[in-house]
Amino acid sequence: MFKPLAVPVCAAILAMSCIASAQRLSLDERSRVQEAVQKVVDTTRVPSASVGVARGGRVVFTEAFGSAQLPRNVGVAHSSSADLQMSELTTKPVKARPGMAYPIGSISKQFTAVCILLLQEQGKLRLDDPVAKWFPNFTRAHDVTIRNLLTHTSGYSDYAPQDYTIPAWTKPTQPLAVVTQWATRPLDFEPGTKWQYSNTNFQIAAQIVEKASGQKYHDYLWTNVITPLKLEGVLDLDTDRDKLDTQGYEQHALGPMRRAALEAPGWYYGDAQLAMPVATLLAWDESIVHRTLLKAESYEQLETGYVLKDGTDSGYGLGVQVRYFTGGKKFILHSGEVGGYVANNVVDLTDDISYAALTNQEASSAAGQITTAVRKVLLPNLQAPVRTKRSGESASASVTTAAQDSANADAVRTVITSLQEGKLDRSRLSADTNFYFNDETAEDYEASLAPLGSLQQVKQNQAELRGGMVFRNYTLAFEKGNASLTTYTEPDGKLEQFLIAPAP
Repeated sequence: MFKPLAVPVCAAILAMSCIASAQRLSLDERSRVQEAVQKVVDTTRVPSASVGVARGGRVVFTEAFGSAQLPRNVGVAHSSSADLQMSELTTKPVKARPGMAYPIGSISKQFTAVCILLLQEQGKLRLDDPVAKWFPNFTRAHDVTIRNLLTHTSGYSDYAPQDYTIPAWTKPTQPLAVVTQWATRPLDFEPGTKWQYSNTNFQIAAQIVEKASGQKYHDYLWTNVITPLKLEGVLDLDTDRDKLDTQGYEQHALGPMRRAALEAPGWYYGDAQLAMPVATLLAWDESIVHRTLLKAESYEQLETGYVLKDGTDSGYGLGVQVRYFTGGKKFILHSGEVGGYVANNVVDLTDDISYAALTNQEASSAAGQITTAVRKVLLPNLQAPVRTKRSGESASASVTTAAQDSANADAVRTVITSLQEGKLDRSRLSADTNFYFNDETAEDYEASLAPLGSLQQVKQNQAELRGGMVFRNYTLAFEKGNASLTTYTEPDGKLEQFLIAPAP
């Protein structure tokens, strides 16, 4: 905020006008942002995107592209009647508007981190308190701290790594039941020694907010964060999902858009349960840049990457990724995904510029491509981020053997061939993946992959550990086109995820 100046009123108004004008996007910038975003929307075929930019403490650009709801064609995938949204009756597309709320997925995690920091300021906990203070029954609870939870260095396995809906998520649950199930399992690694993304961490953190504050997580968040910051249009997906005007979608391989269903209430408590308009997310970003809610030292903790026990910078603060670009520019960023939606949010702390993209297609790369395109317009000279590789985040050979990679590639070829022939080899798939491949999904895969011809190459680009499984990313080369593939492989070799998407 700007403090009033002791100058004549007219001069003050003129000065404020000049400041405001300097922060707005120029007509050229606005035009190039619109063009860049529209190109991504057209290329990726994402149904809609709500995009915004904030600069100098104010939102200077918001615009929506595409359709918030497509004409009805099929029922919601893997859903009970209780999950059906108003879009079922839609016969014409509903144009997306900037004021519409979209789920922001894991960007919600930084809201939980701020709740923890507020409780620390109130003297009700410390970041380095052990989890055992509230949950002594959790695995190694005396060795895992709140800081470990918020930086994904606890070792608790991720209960929700999949990028598609599994059967368990279609049924309502109690958050405490989720964390108890997963936080009483053996750790994936020694606390503080590695970084590994885990939604379980923030489910536990939300439970600690409740224990330390004596309030429900939702009530504490709204009373101490949402309301004081005057964040408008924020929805809690556990209770407010019927207020969404946007419909989420999924694409099976290269097939048509199909309506997707949000996870049932209770599954993303404290780690992915918020929805909001893009302007509200940007207002949140600006509250971080200008440090309007927490003490300065709390924001420093939020924005500082956790250093692992071997001295490696994890590149992750409290619910935010931390990146340094050449020239010392500091960014915090995060993506988010829930059933039918993907979001991406970037904050340039050095230049006070934030930009975000909210989209309504599951497992789509559009949101990330959009924020990259916006960055290239607004910060054309920004160089690639300088970041030390995380412990455990290295070449695929460090987490898998050549034999394991070869076996998984063979499984990929077998499954793809069977999909193209309409005779899916389900023996290689887990129960969850078999659930994903219902008749409609299998038909979409066959119809869109068969015309590509035989599979020529399976190129593994990445392998890392998550949720007790190996995540792999592939580029697929067919006779008549390319595609991308992500898999999760269980220790017994079963494929827990098998998602083909258009090549980026």
